Amino acid sequence: MKVLPIHLDLFALIILLGVAQGIFLGIFFLTGERVRSVANRCLGLFNLALAAIVGEIFLNYTNYTFRVLWIGDFAEPFNFVLGPLFFFYVFSRIWQRLPRRWYLHLIPFAIWLVNAITWFYQPIEFKYNSYIDSQHPDLQPIHADLYIEEDFTGLRHLINEMTLLSCLIYAVLALITIRRANRLNVLYPGLSSLRLLSWLFALVPILIVIIKPQFYRDVGDFLLATYVSLTIYTTSYLVMRGSNFFRSQPEPEPSAIETEPLPLVEPKRKYEKSSLSEELEEAVLARLNRLIDAEKPYLESDLSLPKLAERVNTSPHHLSQLLNDRLGVTFFDWLATYRIAEAQRLLNDTSTANLKIDEIAERVGYNSTSAFHTAFKRLTGQTPAQFRNQITTSRST
Repeated sequence: MKVLPIHLDLFALIILLGVAQGIFLGIFFLTGERVRSVANRCLGLFNLALAAIVGEIFLNYTNYTFRVLWIGDFAEPFNFVLGPLFFFYVFSRIWQRLPRRWYLHLIPFAIWLVNAITWFYQPIEFKYNSYIDSQHPDLQPIHADLYIEEDFTGLRHLINEMTLLSCLIYAVLALITIRRANRLNVLYPGLSSLRLLSWLFALVPILIVIIKPQFYRDVGDFLLATYVSLTIYTTSYLVMRGSNFFRSQPEPEPSAIETEPLPLVEPKRKYEKSSLSEELEEAVLARLNRLIDAEKPYLESDLSLPKLAERVNTSPHHLSQLLNDRLGVTFFDWLATYRIAEAQRLLNDTSTANLKIDEIAERVGYNSTSAFHTAFKRLTGQTPAQFRNQITTSRST
Protein backbone atom coordinates (compact mmCIF):
# COMPACT_ATOMS: atom_id res chain seq x y z
CA MET A 1 0.00 0.00 0.00
CA LYS A 2 1.38 3.38 -1.01
CA VAL A 3 1.17 6.08 1.66
CA LEU A 4 1.24 9.74 0.63
CA PRO A 5 2.81 12.48 2.81
CA ILE A 6 0.74 14.69 5.08
CA HIS A 7 -0.70 17.71 3.26
CA LEU A 8 -1.40 20.85 5.31
CA ASP A 9 -2.48 24.26 4.04
CA LEU A 10 -4.85 27.13 4.90
CA PHE A 11 -7.94 25.06 4.06
CA ALA A 12 -6.75 22.30 6.39
CA LEU A 13 -6.28 24.83 9.21
CA ILE A 14 -9.76 26.34 8.73
CA ILE A 15 -11.32 22.87 8.67
CA LEU A 16 -9.41 21.67 11.74
CA LEU A 17 -10.45 24.74 13.72
CA GLY A 18 -14.03 24.12 12.60
CA VAL A 19 -13.84 20.57 13.98
CA ALA A 20 -12.50 21.81 17.30
CA GLN A 21 -15.16 24.53 17.53
CA GLY A 22 -17.93 22.07 16.59
CA ILE A 23 -16.86 19.70 19.36
CA PHE A 24 -16.69 22.59 21.82
CA LEU A 25 -20.19 23.81 20.92
CA GLY A 26 -21.56 20.28 21.13
CA ILE A 27 -20.17 19.78 24.62
CA PHE A 28 -21.23 23.30 25.62
CA PHE A 29 -24.89 22.78 24.74
CA LEU A 30 -25.00 19.27 26.20
CA THR A 31 -23.68 20.18 29.64
CA GLY A 32 -24.81 22.25 32.61
CA GLU A 33 -28.24 23.83 32.84
CA ARG A 34 -28.30 24.29 29.06
CA VAL A 35 -28.96 20.59 28.50
CA ARG A 36 -32.42 20.96 30.09
CA SER A 37 -33.60 22.66 26.91
CA VAL A 38 -34.57 20.25 24.12
CA ALA A 39 -33.46 22.86 21.57
CA ASN A 40 -30.00 23.01 23.14
CA ARG A 41 -29.73 19.23 23.06
CA CYS A 42 -30.62 19.21 19.36
CA LEU A 43 -28.12 21.96 18.59
CA GLY A 44 -25.41 20.22 20.61
CA LEU A 45 -25.91 16.91 18.79
CA PHE A 46 -26.08 18.75 15.45
CA ASN A 47 -22.69 20.37 16.06
CA LEU A 48 -21.12 17.07 17.12
CA ALA A 49 -22.43 15.45 13.92
CA LEU A 50 -21.01 18.34 11.89
CA ALA A 51 -17.67 17.95 13.67
CA ALA A 52 -17.58 14.23 12.85
CA ILE A 53 -18.31 14.79 9.15
CA VAL A 54 -15.89 17.70 8.81
CA GLY A 55 -13.30 15.74 10.82
CA GLU A 56 -13.43 12.87 8.36
CA ILE A 57 -13.02 15.29 5.45
CA PHE A 58 -9.99 16.79 7.25
CA LEU A 59 -8.39 13.37 7.56
CA ASN A 60 -9.05 12.64 3.88
CA TYR A 61 -7.85 16.03 2.63
CA THR A 62 -4.60 16.00 4.61
CA ASN A 63 -3.83 12.32 3.85
CA TYR A 64 -3.99 11.42 7.54
CA THR A 65 -6.48 8.72 6.55
CA PHE A 66 -3.53 6.67 5.27
CA ARG A 67 -2.42 6.43 8.93
CA VAL A 68 -5.87 5.57 10.32
CA LEU A 69 -7.47 3.47 7.61
CA TRP A 70 -9.39 1.48 10.20
CA ILE A 71 -11.74 4.46 10.82
CA GLY A 72 -12.40 5.12 7.13
CA ASP A 73 -15.90 6.49 6.33
CA PHE A 74 -16.80 6.49 10.04
CA ALA A 75 -18.92 9.65 9.73
CA GLU A 76 -20.98 8.69 6.67
CA PRO A 77 -24.15 7.74 8.64
CA PHE A 78 -24.23 11.25 10.13
CA ASN A 79 -25.10 12.63 6.68
CA PHE A 80 -28.65 11.48 7.38
CA VAL A 81 -28.95 13.00 10.85
CA LEU A 82 -27.82 16.55 10.05
CA GLY A 83 -31.09 17.60 8.43
CA PRO A 84 -33.43 16.17 11.10
CA LEU A 85 -31.37 17.55 13.98
CA PHE A 86 -31.30 21.03 12.48
CA PHE A 87 -35.04 20.97 11.87
CA PHE A 88 -35.62 19.68 15.43
CA TYR A 89 -33.50 22.56 16.74
CA VAL A 90 -35.46 25.25 14.88
CA PHE A 91 -38.84 23.69 15.72
CA SER A 92 -38.09 23.19 19.42
CA ARG A 93 -36.51 26.62 19.78
CA ILE A 94 -39.79 28.19 18.68
CA TRP A 95 -42.37 25.76 20.08
CA GLN A 96 -40.42 24.36 23.07
CA ARG A 97 -41.00 20.76 21.96
CA LEU A 98 -40.05 18.31 19.24
CA PRO A 99 -42.38 17.81 16.26
CA ARG A 100 -44.88 15.01 16.48
CA ARG A 101 -43.47 11.56 15.68
CA TRP A 102 -39.99 13.03 15.52
CA TYR A 103 -38.40 9.60 15.67
CA LEU A 104 -39.66 8.78 12.17
CA HIS A 105 -37.26 11.39 10.79
CA LEU A 106 -34.33 9.31 12.08
CA ILE A 107 -35.19 6.12 10.17
CA PRO A 108 -32.78 6.85 7.25
CA PHE A 109 -29.99 7.46 9.78
CA ALA A 110 -30.77 4.18 11.57
CA ILE A 111 -30.77 2.24 8.28
CA TRP A 112 -27.45 3.76 7.21
CA LEU A 113 -25.94 3.13 10.63
CA VAL A 114 -26.71 -0.58 10.25
CA ASN A 115 -25.50 -0.50 6.65
CA ALA A 116 -22.21 1.03 7.83
CA ILE A 117 -21.30 -2.32 9.42
CA THR A 118 -20.81 -3.71 5.93
CA TRP A 119 -17.83 -1.41 5.31
CA PHE A 120 -16.59 -1.05 8.89
CA TYR A 121 -16.14 -4.81 9.13
CA GLN A 122 -13.82 -5.23 6.18
CA PRO A 123 -10.07 -5.92 5.74
CA ILE A 124 -7.69 -2.96 5.75
CA GLU A 125 -7.01 -3.52 2.05
CA PHE A 126 -10.67 -2.86 1.26
CA LYS A 127 -10.58 0.39 3.25
CA TYR A 128 -7.39 1.43 1.46
CA ASN A 129 -9.04 0.89 -1.91
CA SER A 130 -12.15 2.81 -0.84
CA TYR A 131 -10.06 5.77 0.27
CA ILE A 132 -7.89 6.08 -2.81
CA ASP A 133 -10.93 5.53 -5.06
CA SER A 134 -12.59 8.63 -3.60
CA GLN A 135 -9.58 10.84 -2.90
CA HIS A 136 -6.63 9.59 -4.97
CA PRO A 137 -8.00 7.88 -8.09
CA ASP A 138 -4.54 8.08 -9.69
CA LEU A 139 -3.20 5.43 -7.27
CA GLN A 140 -3.51 1.74 -8.09
CA PRO A 141 -5.84 -0.37 -5.91
CA ILE A 142 -4.63 -3.59 -4.31
CA HIS A 143 -6.27 -6.96 -4.04
CA ALA A 144 -8.80 -7.27 -1.21
CA ASP A 145 -11.02 -10.19 -0.17
CA LEU A 146 -14.25 -8.97 1.43
CA TYR A 147 -15.36 -10.37 4.76
CA ILE A 148 -19.03 -9.65 4.01
CA GLU A 149 -20.92 -8.16 1.09
CA GLU A 150 -20.66 -4.37 1.12
CA ASP A 151 -23.79 -2.17 1.18
CA PHE A 152 -26.92 -4.30 1.58
CA THR A 153 -29.05 -1.32 0.46
CA GLY A 154 -27.36 -1.00 -2.91
CA LEU A 155 -27.64 2.78 -2.55
CA ARG A 156 -24.20 3.78 -1.32
CA HIS A 157 -23.17 5.09 -4.73
CA LEU A 158 -25.99 7.65 -4.34
CA ILE A 159 -24.81 8.98 -0.96
CA ASN A 160 -24.12 12.49 -2.31
CA GLU A 161 -27.54 12.76 -3.94
CA MET A 162 -29.31 11.45 -0.83
CA THR A 163 -27.39 13.84 1.43
CA LEU A 164 -28.32 16.74 -0.85
CA LEU A 165 -31.98 15.77 -0.80
CA SER A 166 -32.05 15.32 2.98
CA CYS A 167 -30.43 18.70 3.68
CA LEU A 168 -32.70 20.42 1.18
CA ILE A 169 -35.91 18.93 2.62
CA TYR A 170 -35.07 19.83 6.22
CA ALA A 171 -33.78 23.30 5.36
CA VAL A 172 -37.13 23.99 3.68
CA LEU A 173 -39.01 22.58 6.70
CA ALA A 174 -37.01 24.83 9.02
CA LEU A 175 -37.76 27.92 6.92
CA ILE A 176 -41.45 26.98 6.76
CA THR A 177 -41.50 26.65 10.56
CA ILE A 178 -40.00 30.12 10.94
CA ARG A 179 -42.44 31.57 8.40
CA ARG A 180 -45.36 30.01 10.26
CA ALA A 181 -44.15 31.45 13.54
CA ASN A 182 -43.99 34.88 11.89
CA ARG A 183 -47.50 34.49 10.49
CA LEU A 184 -48.87 33.51 13.91
CA ASN A 185 -47.10 36.45 15.59
CA VAL A 186 -45.22 34.13 17.95
CA LEU A 187 -43.30 36.17 20.51
CA TYR A 188 -39.80 34.86 19.80
CA PRO A 189 -37.31 37.62 18.99
CA GLY A 190 -34.60 35.11 18.06
CA LEU A 191 -36.27 34.36 14.73
CA SER A 192 -33.73 36.47 12.86
CA SER A 193 -30.85 34.29 14.14
CA LEU A 194 -32.80 31.12 13.34
CA ARG A 195 -33.54 32.43 9.85
CA LEU A 196 -29.85 33.22 9.27
CA LEU A 197 -28.75 29.73 10.36
CA SER A 198 -31.50 28.15 8.26
CA TRP A 199 -30.38 29.95 5.12
CA LEU A 200 -26.77 29.00 5.82
CA PHE A 201 -27.86 25.38 6.14
CA ALA A 202 -29.98 25.67 2.97
CA LEU A 203 -26.84 26.64 1.05
CA VAL A 204 -25.26 23.24 1.73
CA PRO A 205 -27.28 21.32 -0.91
CA ILE A 206 -26.73 24.20 -3.34
CA LEU A 207 -22.98 23.97 -2.81
CA ILE A 208 -23.12 20.20 -3.29
CA VAL A 209 -24.77 20.76 -6.68
CA ILE A 210 -22.11 23.33 -7.61
CA ILE A 211 -18.99 21.62 -6.26
CA LYS A 212 -19.49 17.92 -6.87
CA PRO A 213 -19.64 18.10 -10.70
CA GLN A 214 -16.40 20.10 -10.71
CA PHE A 215 -14.33 17.42 -9.01
CA TYR A 216 -13.69 13.79 -9.74
CA ARG A 217 -14.89 11.56 -6.91
CA ASP A 218 -14.91 13.35 -3.51
CA VAL A 219 -11.74 15.42 -3.81
CA GLY A 220 -13.75 18.66 -3.65
CA ASP A 221 -15.19 17.88 -0.22
CA PHE A 222 -12.64 20.19 1.39
CA LEU A 223 -14.54 23.18 -0.03
CA LEU A 224 -17.78 21.95 1.56
CA ALA A 225 -15.93 21.36 4.84
CA THR A 226 -14.54 24.89 4.73
CA TYR A 227 -18.03 26.32 4.30
CA VAL A 228 -19.44 24.14 7.10
CA SER A 229 -16.59 25.31 9.36
CA LEU A 230 -17.56 28.90 8.63
CA THR A 231 -21.16 28.14 9.63
CA ILE A 232 -19.86 26.67 12.90
CA TYR A 233 -17.94 29.91 13.49
CA THR A 234 -21.16 31.84 12.78
CA THR A 235 -23.02 29.78 15.37
CA SER A 236 -20.24 30.49 17.85
CA TYR A 237 -20.55 34.19 17.18
CA LEU A 238 -24.30 34.11 17.76
CA VAL A 239 -23.76 32.27 21.04
CA MET A 240 -21.09 34.70 22.23
CA ARG A 241 -23.18 37.69 21.18
CA GLY A 242 -25.50 37.01 24.09
CA SER A 243 -26.53 34.24 26.42
CA ASN A 244 -30.15 34.77 25.33
CA PHE A 245 -29.38 32.89 22.13
CA PHE A 246 -29.63 29.46 23.80
CA ARG A 247 -32.45 30.12 26.23
CA SER A 248 -35.42 27.78 26.22
CA GLN A 249 -37.90 30.67 26.48
CA PRO A 250 -38.06 33.75 24.24
CA GLU A 251 -36.81 37.01 25.70
CA PRO A 252 -38.99 40.08 25.53
CA GLU A 253 -37.92 42.86 23.23
CA PRO A 254 -39.65 46.12 22.44
CA SER A 255 -39.82 45.11 18.77
CA ALA A 256 -42.00 42.11 19.64
CA ILE A 257 -44.95 44.40 20.47
CA GLU A 258 -47.04 45.08 17.40
CA THR A 259 -50.17 46.87 18.65
CA GLU A 260 -50.69 49.25 21.55
CA PRO A 261 -46.94 49.61 22.09
CA LEU A 262 -45.59 49.57 25.62
CA PRO A 263 -44.39 52.88 27.02
CA LEU A 264 -41.10 53.65 25.33
CA VAL A 265 -37.98 53.99 27.41
CA GLU A 266 -36.09 57.21 26.81
CA PRO A 267 -33.10 56.30 24.58
CA LYS A 268 -29.79 56.57 26.35
CA ARG A 269 -26.31 55.23 26.06
CA LYS A 270 -25.58 51.93 27.71
CA TYR A 271 -24.78 52.34 31.43
CA GLU A 272 -25.11 56.11 31.30
CA LYS A 273 -25.82 57.47 34.79
CA SER A 274 -26.14 53.89 36.02
CA SER A 275 -25.34 52.82 39.57
CA LEU A 276 -24.75 49.31 38.23
CA SER A 277 -21.39 48.41 36.73
CA GLU A 278 -21.31 46.54 33.43
CA GLU A 279 -19.96 43.44 35.16
CA LEU A 280 -22.71 43.51 37.80
CA GLU A 281 -25.45 43.93 35.20
CA GLU A 282 -24.07 40.99 33.23
CA ALA A 283 -23.95 38.85 36.38
CA VAL A 284 -27.53 39.72 37.39
CA LEU A 285 -28.77 39.15 33.84
CA ALA A 286 -27.03 35.76 33.75
CA ARG A 287 -28.68 34.76 37.05
CA LEU A 288 -32.05 35.91 35.72
CA ASN A 289 -31.59 33.86 32.54
CA ARG A 290 -30.70 30.75 34.54
CA LEU A 291 -33.70 31.24 36.83
CA ILE A 292 -36.05 31.61 33.84
CA ASP A 293 -34.68 28.47 32.19
CA ALA A 294 -34.83 26.38 35.35
CA GLU A 295 -37.98 27.55 37.16
CA LYS A 296 -40.11 29.75 34.84
CA PRO A 297 -40.96 32.12 37.69
CA TYR A 298 -43.16 34.27 35.43
CA LEU A 299 -45.84 31.55 35.64
CA GLU A 300 -46.30 32.24 39.36
CA SER A 301 -49.40 34.34 39.87
CA ASP A 302 -47.93 36.13 42.91
CA LEU A 303 -44.59 37.02 41.34
CA SER A 304 -43.57 40.58 42.13
CA LEU A 305 -40.51 42.71 41.44
CA PRO A 306 -39.19 42.37 45.02
CA LYS A 307 -39.65 38.57 44.96
CA LEU A 308 -37.88 38.24 41.62
CA ALA A 309 -35.08 40.56 42.76
CA GLU A 310 -34.53 38.46 45.88
CA ARG A 311 -34.23 35.28 43.78
CA VAL A 312 -31.53 36.81 41.55
CA ASN A 313 -29.72 38.31 44.55
CA THR A 314 -30.17 42.00 43.76
CA SER A 315 -32.35 44.87 44.89
CA PRO A 316 -35.74 45.70 43.31
CA HIS A 317 -34.35 49.07 42.23
CA HIS A 318 -31.37 47.50 40.46
CA LEU A 319 -33.51 44.83 38.80
CA SER A 320 -35.97 47.46 37.57
CA GLN A 321 -33.06 49.50 36.24
CA LEU A 322 -31.63 46.42 34.51
CA LEU A 323 -34.92 45.64 32.78
CA ASN A 324 -35.27 49.24 31.64
CA ASP A 325 -31.67 49.76 30.51
CA ARG A 326 -30.96 46.38 28.93
CA LEU A 327 -34.37 45.21 27.73
CA GLY A 328 -36.24 48.49 27.40
CA VAL A 329 -39.30 47.31 29.35
CA THR A 330 -40.80 47.68 32.79
CA PHE A 331 -41.14 44.69 35.10
CA PHE A 332 -44.85 44.32 34.35
CA ASP A 333 -44.31 44.50 30.61
CA TRP A 334 -41.49 41.94 30.88
CA LEU A 335 -43.75 39.65 32.91
CA ALA A 336 -46.64 39.97 30.44
CA THR A 337 -44.42 39.23 27.45
CA TYR A 338 -43.21 35.96 28.95
CA ARG A 339 -46.67 34.91 30.08
CA ILE A 340 -48.23 35.57 26.67
CA ALA A 341 -45.41 33.71 24.93
CA GLU A 342 -46.16 30.70 27.15
CA ALA A 343 -49.87 31.06 26.39
CA GLN A 344 -49.10 31.00 22.66
CA ARG A 345 -47.14 27.79 23.17
CA LEU A 346 -50.04 26.18 25.05
CA LEU A 347 -52.53 27.26 22.39
CA ASN A 348 -50.32 25.80 19.66
CA ASP A 349 -49.42 22.54 21.43
CA THR A 350 -51.88 19.82 20.44
CA SER A 351 -51.77 18.32 23.94
CA THR A 352 -53.05 21.55 25.52
CA ALA A 353 -54.80 23.27 22.61
CA ASN A 354 -58.24 22.18 23.87
CA LEU A 355 -57.89 23.90 27.23
CA LYS A 356 -60.37 26.65 27.93
CA ILE A 357 -59.07 30.20 27.67
CA ASP A 358 -59.52 30.82 31.39
CA GLU A 359 -57.57 27.62 32.14
CA ILE A 360 -54.69 28.82 29.98
CA ALA A 361 -54.83 32.22 31.65
CA GLU A 362 -54.50 30.53 35.04
CA ARG A 363 -51.65 28.31 33.87
CA VAL A 364 -49.57 31.27 32.72
CA GLY A 365 -50.03 33.18 35.95
CA TYR A 366 -53.11 35.37 35.47
CA ASN A 367 -55.74 35.44 38.19
CA SER A 368 -58.04 37.49 35.98
CA THR A 369 -59.17 36.25 32.54
CA SER A 370 -59.92 39.81 31.46
CA ALA A 371 -56.38 40.89 32.31
CA PHE A 372 -55.09 37.95 30.27
CA HIS A 373 -57.24 38.97 27.27
CA THR A 374 -56.06 42.56 27.52
CA ALA A 375 -52.37 41.59 27.66
CA PHE A 376 -52.71 39.03 24.86
CA LYS A 377 -54.44 41.54 22.58
CA ARG A 378 -51.92 44.25 23.37
CA LEU A 379 -48.87 42.10 22.64
CA THR A 380 -50.08 40.10 19.63
CA GLY A 381 -52.84 42.18 18.09
CA GLN A 382 -55.21 39.22 18.47
CA THR A 383 -57.43 37.77 21.15
CA PRO A 384 -56.57 34.27 22.42
CA ALA A 385 -59.58 32.88 20.53
CA GLN A 386 -58.46 34.53 17.28
CA PHE A 387 -54.95 33.17 17.74
CA ARG A 388 -56.34 29.66 18.34
CA ASN A 389 -58.60 29.90 15.27
CA GLN A 390 -55.66 31.01 13.14
CA ILE A 391 -53.65 27.98 14.24
CA THR A 392 -56.58 25.66 13.49
CA THR A 393 -57.00 27.18 10.04
CA SER A 394 -53.27 26.91 9.36
CA ARG A 395 -53.24 23.22 10.27
CA SER A 396 -56.22 22.42 8.08
CA THR A 397 -54.71 24.03 4.98
